[in-house]
Amino acid sequence: MKKILLLLLFFTTVLVHSQNFPEAKKIPTTFKKHQFSYQDDYSWMEKVDYAETKSWVSAENVVTDLHMAEVRKNYSSFSKIKEYDFLSTYSIPSKKGKYFYASYRIDKNKPATLFFKKSLNETPIEIVSPYKIYNDNNVQLSGYYPSKTSSILAFSVTKDGSDMREIRFVNLDTRKNLEDKITNVRYSNVSWHKDEGVFYKKNINADRFAVDSTYQLYYHKIGNLQEEDKLVYDGSVSKSPFGFFTTDQKLFIIEAGDDEKPKKYLYTSLENDDYDLNSFCENLEPGFEFLDYSKGRIYFSKPSFDWGEIRSCDLNGKDEKTIVTQIYGNLLINSYFYKDYIVCKYRNLEKTYMLIYDYDGKYIRKFEAPYGMDFKVNYLDSETSNLFVTFYSYTISNHNYKLNILTGENNPYFNDFNKPKPTLFPFDYFETKVTTYKSRDNKDIPITIIYKKGLKLDGNNPTLLEAYGGFGVVSNPKYDTGILYFLEKGGVYAYAQIRGGGEKGKKWHNDGKGLKKMNTFNDFIDGGEYLIKENYTNSNKLAITGASQGGLLVGVAMTQRPELFKVAIPKFGIYDMAKFGEYSAGKFWKEEYGDIEKKDEFDTFMNYSPYHNIKENVNYPITMIVTSENDDRVPPLHSFKFAAKLQNRVAQKNPIFLKTLNNSGHSGKISTYQNYSEERASFFDFLLYHLNN
Repeated sequence: MKKILLLLLFFTTVLVHSQNFPEAKKIPTTFKKHQFSYQDDYSWMEKVDYAETKSWVSAENVVTDLHMAEVRKNYSSFSKIKEYDFLSTYSIPSKKGKYFYASYRIDKNKPATLFFKKSLNETPIEIVSPYKIYNDNNVQLSGYYPSKTSSILAFSVTKDGSDMREIRFVNLDTRKNLEDKITNVRYSNVSWHKDEGVFYKKNINADRFAVDSTYQLYYHKIGNLQEEDKLVYDGSVSKSPFGFFTTDQKLFIIEAGDDEKPKKYLYTSLENDDYDLNSFCENLEPGFEFLDYSKGRIYFSKPSFDWGEIRSCDLNGKDEKTIVTQIYGNLLINSYFYKDYIVCKYRNLEKTYMLIYDYDGKYIRKFEAPYGMDFKVNYLDSETSNLFVTFYSYTISNHNYKLNILTGENNPYFNDFNKPKPTLFPFDYFETKVTTYKSRDNKDIPITIIYKKGLKLDGNNPTLLEAYGGFGVVSNPKYDTGILYFLEKGGVYAYAQIRGGGEKGKKWHNDGKGLKKMNTFNDFIDGGEYLIKENYTNSNKLAITGASQGGLLVGVAMTQRPELFKVAIPKFGIYDMAKFGEYSAGKFWKEEYGDIEKKDEFDTFMNYSPYHNIKENVNYPITMIVTSENDDRVPPLHSFKFAAKLQNRVAQKNPIFLKTLNNSGHSGKISTYQNYSEERASFFDFLLYHLNN
């Protein structure tokens, strides 16, 4: 503590004009590309592990912590969020292989522990405790994968929030950990070959923030050392990301292409150890989406069907059949392939629902989500044809149901470990309005707006607008007790499904990427103007937030239209678009943002790059920039530079806070319940304090 105070004293000897923030020194360097030239005063912060960078970040955190101490004198949501969490209902365990699995937080100050059981009504048995293995509160379970007969469970853990993983194994019969350990695993699932071994992707990065080098697929045989693992596929030449899975004694590899290189679709038999790779479906329409392989056939969707459909063919791409036709205006979000049924999840503006078919495409049944809720499919009991589903919404916690595919009967599902309890709020306690607004180019942008029933919409309500808008991601409701607290305090919450996401099909994504990426940011800004026009709020009561791509979104919105927003909270975002491809996974984002080597694409993303569009004479909104010291997906250097440049200007009167989370990564500080709850509370405390002052 004494060291931090000395750092603070040192950095505040020269204050940044009207703000009481540590001053970041300027070391001018020149960035040149095409006909663009830019003086970058803070490129030295790209060396995030340098002592000077760390000292400045520590001093920034002290200032932020001091401010949050003041905030909590007026707003302190932590205890209420914990109370809401305790009173919420939870999903039943998911079934993988023979058993059911669920993570529970036994100790609020320790990472969650994985339990399993053979039936839903049995007492859960502890099987993986990251804390007991590593004696570290910052190690958490990131995935688990049972072998083909469920005799062995592979599980992956992450340390300090990094995307780098370690794979370990436990015998489910004896509950003993195996000696096998696989390290340097990144952006990888785990796929079993029977109970004999696993396939995984190996990373060879020497520097955690260096350009990603996950190019190789290996096979690890149980009982061997990792050094003995066999290289199965090497993508080092193409340097393209790839996915893989095993089924029906086959290994499938799908290597993503781009505008210049088509995808590769490869498979090999697992009957022997040669792993000779063969191409499949080479004659299908380029860009088709691989969905599944079942019963000797490939299931896929063609790119020409914007809303999603399902077709099948053999491995040679022949004997093509239409299984599920496209439903215009209804997005096929997901398809679940079970033994006898295909369960299709759809969404339109009004509702979310599922349609169930057999493998010949015969329609069987429809189930709709109640009260405008979303749902997740937990598993299908093939003997009874009961589908176990969990429904939820932004304001309604998990409700478990048992749906019978044959009879259509649907009932709430409870057992000894999932007993009925009163709802936290009545289902109609909050108003949820799903509507659209017009973008500046006359597109209908879906938006969900939530507020407490009876709230007077007089244009003076504290309002939070959020969005993502990238990579074709379909945004879904997420139950959040922090949002409940905000709504209870008179807040309005809005989520906009802007272009760049996939909420209205593939074209919706294409119209918000690359040379058209500015549509994403314009849609978001137009959403803010809509909320003001419709009298929900005003520019002195409007806040914006988003994470990752959503962090970039907020950075662009606040630099393009600073007068429109009172508060901005960008999290884990990209802000220096000139450098996004130089670190970690950034090279995989060219299709979304553009290629720096192509002048038209470079000019496009530099026109909105938040860091480069900060003006000297503008007072930007009150801002809390959140990042993590171990974020090796979007390195914290983006946040450091963005914060320093915003702070270090005469015109900046509103405070610009930088919050760098320690021992955490791209998902934030989530390793323990205590950390997770404190961060949620901090967000909403900051939000309400500044929107109401």
